Amino acid sequence: MQYDFDQVISRRQVNSYKWDVSQEELPMWVADMDFATAPEIAAAVQKRLSQGALGYNIVPDSFFEAYVSWWQRRHNYKIEKDWLLFCTGAVPAVSSIVRKVTVPEDYVLLLSPVYNIFYHSIINNNRQVLESPLGYHEGEYTVDYDDLEEKLSLPQTRLLIFCNPHNPTGKVWSPEDLRKIGTLCLKYGVLILSDEVHCDLTHPDYTYTPFAAVAEDIAQITMTCLSPSKAFNIAGLQTSAIMVPNRDLYQQVKRAINTDEVAEPNSFAVQATEAAFNEGEHWLNQLNHYLAENRRYLLEQIRLRFPELHFVSAQATYLAWLDCSAVSQDSKALCDYIRRKTGLILSDGEIFGGNGRQFIRWNYACPKAVLQDGVRRFVQAVQQYKEEADI
Repeated sequence: MQYDFDQVISRRQVNSYKWDVSQEELPMWVADMDFATAPEIAAAVQKRLSQGALGYNIVPDSFFEAYVSWWQRRHNYKIEKDWLLFCTGAVPAVSSIVRKVTVPEDYVLLLSPVYNIFYHSIINNNRQVLESPLGYHEGEYTVDYDDLEEKLSLPQTRLLIFCNPHNPTGKVWSPEDLRKIGTLCLKYGVLILSDEVHCDLTHPDYTYTPFAAVAEDIAQITMTCLSPSKAFNIAGLQTSAIMVPNRDLYQQVKRAINTDEVAEPNSFAVQATEAAFNEGEHWLNQLNHYLAENRRYLLEQIRLRFPELHFVSAQATYLAWLDCSAVSQDSKALCDYIRRKTGLILSDGEIFGGNGRQFIRWNYACPKAVLQDGVRRFVQAVQQYKEEADI
């Protein structure tokens, strides 16, 4: 079956977080795709709705079996069913785990720049953010292992929150990097919480490695957030799983998410997940190839018009991380200018910490015609910005 990713879906006036903007504006910021939901998922949700009653729900074994089958088939990694817990989303999972495995004033370590909501989950729970900035050279990010070890060795450091693949840079971590990071965490008794919800958006010809897969002893200190929400664009259905191989840690996480009341599914979460993992693979394969073409187009157009701007090399996600330092050292001011002049809404990199102030994050998960409109607006705004700044 051939799926139509060129179809433009109107998402205005349906309470969309992304599209609740003025009619003239074009949002290309939050990590939310603009394609029609896979028909297999839509059919599963419709079937559940047609049953007529939407009361309380349980999580059946078939939900966890769908995860087990998918990770074995798609990622060559064997998950045990009793490692998995249902949660309403990766963000609720992260916040619950931060509250459970750390105490107020503990350090929670991040490799920055990184997904901005991690900062909120730490600060809002009265823990302290500790950043180990990633090294950046010629468009590539690397771990500063000396700095990382120094931060991990601090007695107040209890938890590392990690992003694999990485948001916002799109980096797929190598097994060697994961093993080195995990070995340092073992050395200093620091737990790992790995957000891997973007893993199924790994670009063609690249391979994602689950953090827990690199070594058994590292798996025993690792909690992993998994979900179909990003790859299948069903974040609004609030479904995810937490994988915890260590039985004692599993019980702590189970208590955390139940105490926080984020361990029960809505009436569509289970059905959508099972349909995604059991029936959605062909849709996902076609999606990833479509996204690869979008990324190629975006990189070519920006390189052609602004050779001084540089996209970071990425192996995953539909998020382009654009180094704008040759035009502006303040990406927030630049994003504000672009929106004011053309209505194009992009994410300023400052919110991601680290060296994000010189970057813009661009979501290109949309029909080609929409991306072309976004590129046109970007070119118009940046040309005008350069002229006014005499660059």
